[in-house]
Amino acid sequence: MTRPKIPRKTCGKPRCSCFKPEGPLNKDLLGVTLQKDEFEAIKLHDVDNLSQKEASKKMNISQPTFARILSGARKKLSKALVKGEEIRIK
Repeated sequence: MTRPKIPRKTCGKPRCSCFKPEGPLNKDLLGVTLQKDEFEAIKLHDVDNLSQKEASKKMNISQPTFARILSGARKKLSKALVKGEEIRIK
């Protein structure tokens, strides 16, 4: 049996839930979906300039967990930017 997930604190909803590249969309590309915790990690670390330790405390998670969430979010964003895919936030 797996351990239950610790609830992660997130502050509100993002202003936009979807970003699309300019021009016609390629129907073969599925786009990427950022989860709320991934969005919050990007916001706290890259926009609010908090250290990973400070940001992880705000989200009520450990620093290694925060680092994994942040790394995954950055990979998704990078993929979408390079391939011209849609970015959705859920």
